[in-house]
Amino acid sequence: MKPQLSHVGIYVNDSEAMIRFYQEVLELTVTDRGLSTSSKQPIIFMSSTPDQHHQFVLVQGRAKETPSTVNQLSFKVSSLAELREVAGKVTARGIKLRQISHGNAWSVYFLDPEGNQVEIYLDTPWHVAQPHGDPIDFSLSDEMIHAQTEQRVRADPTFQTKEVREVELARMLGQA
Repeated sequence: MKPQLSHVGIYVNDSEAMIRFYQEVLELTVTDRGLSTSSKQPIIFMSSTPDQHHQFVLVQGRAKETPSTVNQLSFKVSSLAELREVAGKVTARGIKLRQISHGNAWSVYFLDPEGNQVEIYLDTPWHVAQPHGDPIDFSLSDEMIHAQTEQRVRADPTFQTKEVREVELARMLGQA
């Protein structure tokens, strides 16, 4: 399977106005919010379907005079092997990666040639409130990555299985 475009994040000036707009126009629902683990800026996750924690992300903090800019382009893969394959192609070009476990996903982040952030990710079977980020080493075996991630997320007070979270999101989205 080739990586599939999954979600987009944008920088915004007025996150509350943008939330209202996307709730009203596209019927998206806020599924999580907090502070970005990297920039500490307010971040809002939105979705229209219970099987995706987020399809759209708003990050508060761009300068008012700056035109809209994409926060990141995210592509979903179906296995850790595929995630490693894409990461290998990126590092072969001399591009630095960030490897993160979000609890609900394993991700690698990098910049494209024009400085746009790209994320390649794979869902995990778990959920913790977002944003969440633990460093992770994708050179470990699949089994070690699963065990390490599960141990960390089960220690988080917001831990849920993916199935339980999807039922909760369905209720939030009025689809239960």
